[in-house]
Amino acid sequence: MDTQFKKEFLDRYLRHEEELKWLYLELYQADEKAYDYFVSMLYRMWEGRGEALKEIDRKREKDPDWYKGHDLVGMLMYVNAFAGNLKGVREKLDYLTEANVNYLHLMPLLESPEGRSDGGYAVSDFRKVQPELGTMEDLAALAADCHDRGIAMCLDFVMNHTSEDHEWAKRARAGEKEYQDRYFFYDNWDIPNQYEKTVPQVFPTTAPGNFSWCEEAKKVVMTTFYPYQWDLNYANPVVFNDMTENMLFLCNQGIDIIRLDAVPYIWKELGTNCRNLPKVHTLVRLMRMACEIVCPSALLLGEVVMEPSKVVPYFGTVEKPECHLLYNVTTMASTWNTVATKNVHLLKHQLGQVFALPKEYTFLNYLRCHDDIGWGLDYDYLENFGMYQVPHKKYLNDYLTGKWPGSPSRGELYNDDPRLGDARLCGTTASLVGVEAARYEMDDVKLDWALREDIMLHAYMFTLSGVPVLYSGDEIAQENDYSYHKNPLKAADSRYLHRGDMNWKAAELRHDVSKPEGRVFQALREIEKIRAEHRVFSGLADTWIVETRDEAVLGIGRYYQGEKLIGVFNFAAEPKRFGVDELGEFKDVLTGEDVNKYDMILPPGGFYWLICEF
Repeated sequence: MDTQFKKEFLDRYLRHEEELKWLYLELYQADEKAYDYFVSMLYRMWEGRGEALKEIDRKREKDPDWYKGHDLVGMLMYVNAFAGNLKGVREKLDYLTEANVNYLHLMPLLESPEGRSDGGYAVSDFRKVQPELGTMEDLAALAADCHDRGIAMCLDFVMNHTSEDHEWAKRARAGEKEYQDRYFFYDNWDIPNQYEKTVPQVFPTTAPGNFSWCEEAKKVVMTTFYPYQWDLNYANPVVFNDMTENMLFLCNQGIDIIRLDAVPYIWKELGTNCRNLPKVHTLVRLMRMACEIVCPSALLLGEVVMEPSKVVPYFGTVEKPECHLLYNVTTMASTWNTVATKNVHLLKHQLGQVFALPKEYTFLNYLRCHDDIGWGLDYDYLENFGMYQVPHKKYLNDYLTGKWPGSPSRGELYNDDPRLGDARLCGTTASLVGVEAARYEMDDVKLDWALREDIMLHAYMFTLSGVPVLYSGDEIAQENDYSYHKNPLKAADSRYLHRGDMNWKAAELRHDVSKPEGRVFQALREIEKIRAEHRVFSGLADTWIVETRDEAVLGIGRYYQGEKLIGVFNFAAEPKRFGVDELGEFKDVLTGEDVNKYDMILPPGGFYWLICEF
């Protein structure tokens, strides 16, 4: 049996050995000793991988595109907000199954210091779960239960930095050079000041600069994000070896998708902006091969919150792939731009770029997530319509915070910088489309419109190729949670507006379609079911923009293996009459009724899924 296992590992290793060794030794100046340790670590992690997980590896190796179909539905959640702890999530798996969720993304849950955690992104121990959430054994048990139900689990891997409370950081503070070499320590401000000339600031208002003074060590340390998050030095092979082992350790607990947090930042070079440097891609490629050797069922999800030209390279190439999945972040921002402007020009332009990409590229599509909405839009294109960056950002933020006359949106700003107009936006989907305001005003007409738009936006998201991901609570139209203002540990961070606890009392109404919770929950179940049943939603489908000749109505076409779908979505606040010039006789897939494609009427916030077969 041992011989068989060794052969399985060796077969995978030998498949990658030439490229793996060449890249590693080129990156780390021919350090054969470090490479030999790296390979022995891979074998040790493979050997310690449970048999049940190895069976999943073998199954998915035979179907490497298992995640590219049209049956995955994701949900993103904070464990404590959703169910208190990991055992609570296990008890709620029936609910997730009812919601058709089979891709579960748990927000950061590894040990991090209270009040200096950045929402869990300052990890003090990569092998321990935050005590109030449970234990590593609880995480593995949840993963096993999820696998029994066909649910894949995703977890954040914070790889750019550690908490200042991490064991490495403690030993670095105490003066141990070996551990200072795992970070970026400098005796004075000379080199840090040189970095500052070319490196942008991530949070200029709340955490200015990219370095902090460490009083205990009497040295300067690189802290790109927050002073309590110390950047790791991946030019040191010990850092890469140990962090890769930490990642594989999480995979061995049953994690199926590793979200590589802040991956563009992980390689630093003086005289550059320390973003998206070529050696970042070398590191990600090495991590991809490590997974294919140790745990080939695991996927890498890259968190690259940048414009498309910076995002797409993280897929790598067909011959030398890097990330399996990336976020469709620009589409998300363009979608909310469309909600605020009632104009689909930018969204059509942006989707056209996505539709032109190779079908091998798989995106995660989402309306909302744990983070804010940043306005990284194509302003060169918007200027063609008289929309200029600073005033347009102000309009978007005014509209989506309800300051604009007549706006039904209820959001809040994050990291507001009035001088540059760079504020970002927070809020749940339901509150941003007007559900909260309508319920407060007890206006049934406004509520009907808001709920239609909520459902329409989700249907539009499900029309795109890739993996649709719901933000926990959106499936029941959960509204903003303003209680964070009263919590001193949260009050300064408006992102907690949409990070409130799951409203389980409201969730009990999910079967009553006369209630907003039930209307949205049941509508999403229906569109999820339709998407899973129709091959036209395959990631291999041809996709294109359908001309509706109305600036408020978006049209999307899909075709795959004789099945054609036209999705049309009305972003306007009033009914729209329009037609589409597409070959075929169409039925409304939701009702089964024939549709006159040349003369259609959509209510405000309404949508059609029109389907035909050839």
